[in-house]
Amino acid sequence: MENIVIEATKRDVIGKKVKALRRQGKLPAVIYGHQFSPLPILLDYRQASHSLAGVSSSHLIDLNVEGQKIPVLVRERQYHPISGNLIHVDFLAVSMTEALRAFVPIELEGEAPAVKNFGGVVVTGLEEIEVECLPKDLPEKISVDLSKLEKIGDGIYVKDLSVPEGVEVLSDSDEMIVIVTAPEGEEVEMEIGEGVEPEVIEKGKKEEEDF
Repeated sequence: MENIVIEATKRDVIGKKVKALRRQGKLPAVIYGHQFSPLPILLDYRQASHSLAGVSSSHLIDLNVEGQKIPVLVRERQYHPISGNLIHVDFLAVSMTEALRAFVPIELEGEAPAVKNFGGVVVTGLEEIEVECLPKDLPEKISVDLSKLEKIGDGIYVKDLSVPEGVEVLSDSDEMIVIVTAPEGEEVEMEIGEGVEPEVIEKGKKEEEDF
């Protein structure tokens, strides 16, 4: 997992006044967490937007706040509704010695033989799973190999996932990750677990919504 360090400074300006900071190329953010007093900070917009691009909410990041390194996870990213620019980030401070709960994204890899050989259709279920572990053991993603899906009706469930040592899966073991169904117009009897709406990992308190 790539080690990302983002420079930050403490911020006194809050509320509507942050618009002026954005015009200066700054990105307002806040750090909060268990036994951690909320800390408003400023990031360089160019560096932060580049560093955070493609980073999942289970990717541990170091914020260097005026010489103090704080390990964090991204909890929420706010974007401008018109320009699409990043305008605010919520970070969750974590303790490296305490287990945490987080949602880790599922990444599908490879091709299902059932699609090529039988014209099957791949149907996806959960897009992320909830885990508990120490921050150092937190996986950035969980890979799922579709090559195991050889025939219509084959599926992969939470209980089939391979996770790193030290990681406990909290999601229901019978929840479906992916399954191959028959082509449209054909009926094949199979059991499909009830899916649930993936819970959004990037949940944080909104501090400044003024654009």
